[in-house]
Amino acid sequence: MNTKHQQPCCDIILFRTACLLIVISIVFSYSLSIYTVEYYDFSRLHFFIRQLAFGILSILLMWYMSKIDPEKYFDKIGSFIFFSSFIVIVVMPFLPNALVQETMGAKRWIRIFGFSIAPVEFFKIGFAYFLSRSFNKNLLTKDKHMRFKDELKLYTPYGLLFLLLVPIIALAQKDFGQLVVLVVLTFVMLMFANRSYRIFVILGLLGIVALVSLVLIAPYRLNRIYSWWSMVQDNVLSVLPQFLSTALRIESYPEPYQVGHSLNAIYNGGFFGQGLGNGLLKMGYLSEVHTDFVLAGITEEVGWIGLFVIVTIIIFLIQRILRVSRLTNKPAHHLFALGIALLLSTPLLINFGGITGSIPIKGIAVPFLSYGGSSMFALALGVGMVLSISRENNKISKQKEDI
Repeated sequence: MNTKHQQPCCDIILFRTACLLIVISIVFSYSLSIYTVEYYDFSRLHFFIRQLAFGILSILLMWYMSKIDPEKYFDKIGSFIFFSSFIVIVVMPFLPNALVQETMGAKRWIRIFGFSIAPVEFFKIGFAYFLSRSFNKNLLTKDKHMRFKDELKLYTPYGLLFLLLVPIIALAQKDFGQLVVLVVLTFVMLMFANRSYRIFVILGLLGIVALVSLVLIAPYRLNRIYSWWSMVQDNVLSVLPQFLSTALRIESYPEPYQVGHSLNAIYNGGFFGQGLGNGLLKMGYLSEVHTDFVLAGITEEVGWIGLFVIVTIIIFLIQRILRVSRLTNKPAHHLFALGIALLLSTPLLINFGGITGSIPIKGIAVPFLSYGGSSMFALALGVGMVLSISRENNKISKQKEDI
């Protein structure tokens, strides 16, 4: 038997990949914010210094979380994140403007020591934990071929939770994009929770009805759909029969100019880009270029090849997380790591679809790349917990080798 007792390490490749994305984010927070700092009369290094601080703290948080013992602290940390962020989200609409930053009637950020924090970013991590823990306890242990009536009873609490989340996140916070992320997270994790396919059909239909209803009751969301359709309708309707093309065509509706500028930035980048710091569309043409449209800004400066490399790094990060999910022998940890992978992939797909005009635009941060501390901290927290799972996996593997 081996006498060495060296402490197993976490998935160091996963950790370094996340750190690399954070470094890339810091670089582009400086490069893409030239016009923004001048417009708001900020220091030239305003966004760079803040993102540098966010990045350093996120890396430290991620490394610290990788050291925790999942057996002792995983459930405690996950429960704290879920319940604390949920409570904050519930009370936010009732807090005074001195504590909550209100933008266009939506209260999404809490002010703390001069910084704005988005609790919903942390709630997504807590929600992934809640689903993994709850599905493991209530679904994985149940017979997959149970009666449909009994299976519906299992989902009633989750339905009630969503009935509470919809008015808070989609209506009070006006954050339809985050609700879509939570719906995708729930549905995909449910697919891996060993349930019958008949329930997926029902839940899928209910989810579609709910999302469509939220669009129809909000004129600004409906206008966003019309604006997007006016941009893509010529390409789509050209392949349809004449009667159907005529029925679906809308006239005299403004196209989304932000998406137009985004496509111009992507086209202007070409294969190799204009060079770091040399993008043109960021100079007042493309707003939020360092946040919601960061992929378009990056593409203009480093080109399609640069974008391909960065997206490949994100995909590789997701693959390493899925590897941790696959190797663990604990179902709850398996589902949680899967959830974190979804919280990286879903916003990336939504953002990329929006900036290219493939889907209606929805302001949602690109994981680890968009400027901002809340998203980066929350993801660092989630990835750090996955790293702790990977360390436990390595510990178990080492014990088997030593026997």
